[in-house]
Amino acid sequence: MLAYFVLINMVGYIVMSNDKRKAKKRKWRTRESTLWLLAIIGGAIGCWVAMQTHRHKTKHAAFVYGMPILAIIDLGLLAYLS
Repeated sequence: MLAYFVLINMVGYIVMSNDKRKAKKRKWRTRESTLWLLAIIGGAIGCWVAMQTHRHKTKHAAFVYGMPILAIIDLGLLAYLS
């Protein structure tokens, strides 16, 4: 379970970081639904950390409030299931 949690958060971080890089270069972007899916399946912490380190999606209220809430839920589920 811990290995999955670490892996999905690494993926979330990488995808969110790559989306920011693509945004700067005005290239094809990752769908917001994909970012949310990664967060829902356990990668919210990685997505949130990428948001903070790369200042990405920080003007979108849904991301600003939704990612931390999902991160807390993810941590709670991890603690419960472990």
